[in-house]
Amino acid sequence: MEIILGIEKIARPFRNPVVALGNFDGIHLGHQLIFERTKQQAEEITGESLVFTFEPHPLEVLHADDCPPLITPFKKKMILIESFGIDVVICATFTKGFSTMSAKEFVKSILVDQIGARRVIVGYNYSFGMQRQGHVEDLEKYAQEFGFQVTAIGPLRVGNQIISSSAIRSLVQRGEMAEAARLLGRHYMVLGKVIWGTARGRLLGVPTANVEILNELYPRKGVYAVEVLIDNETHQGVANVGVNPTFRGNQFSLEVHIFDFDREIYGKDIQVAFIERIRGERAFESPEALIKQIRKDMDQARQIFASPQCPWKEIGL
Repeated sequence: MEIILGIEKIARPFRNPVVALGNFDGIHLGHQLIFERTKQQAEEITGESLVFTFEPHPLEVLHADDCPPLITPFKKKMILIESFGIDVVICATFTKGFSTMSAKEFVKSILVDQIGARRVIVGYNYSFGMQRQGHVEDLEKYAQEFGFQVTAIGPLRVGNQIISSSAIRSLVQRGEMAEAARLLGRHYMVLGKVIWGTARGRLLGVPTANVEILNELYPRKGVYAVEVLIDNETHQGVANVGVNPTFRGNQFSLEVHIFDFDREIYGKDIQVAFIERIRGERAFESPEALIKQIRKDMDQARQIFASPQCPWKEIGL
């Protein structure tokens, strides 16, 4: 997949481009349907499938104090988009100056003049331009004026729940990982580098990988059954999300114990997928009591993975 960082870096014409527009935080089932239609329509006209998005997220620039944690920071978003077979991602640099562009100017100068869009795919609630003044109806009007087609994808539901980034964010923050997975179409995961920690886990007989904390969404504090992707190999384990209150910690951390694993992985990027929350984080009266509970957590995680009702089996992942 070709990634173009900045509109000014567009250096070639695109072949009959079909363009998906959006921030796509989460890359959930609704976004995936947009990507699928983008690819299908590109194949119909022997064109290229494009995703047009922004970095940083517009809310980080315009409302930094109110910006929620991202479900898919940039690197994770690119990995996921590539997995759906998109040809090109154009990642525009979002600035306050960019935010003053009118809806029509965005369509004319970027979609038409710079990209040459033949078709555009958006979600039903897509908005664009200064103060989000443009909506799907406006895009359809401009499409008639400038000679391209628009497809708007209606709301997608799982049961009675409309799939949205905000709904997924709320589920993850409550630790409801199976429900979040149903809306995402995959387990919620974080991507990070393994860094040096206190080595306390090793001293307790349960070595852990300390994952670098980035500006993204983390599940509710507690212990989780997890799957860990390292060097394209999947491993099972348990993870603690929180501040280690038994040792009077106050720094947020993600620590992962990988079952039956003893390789050196410091400095490696790993993916941690959260399968099910086992319990909340709490302080124990002694390290010995903590070790005893960790062993119970590990047993429970193994039971979760062995169960025919394991969350990933229920959602068909």
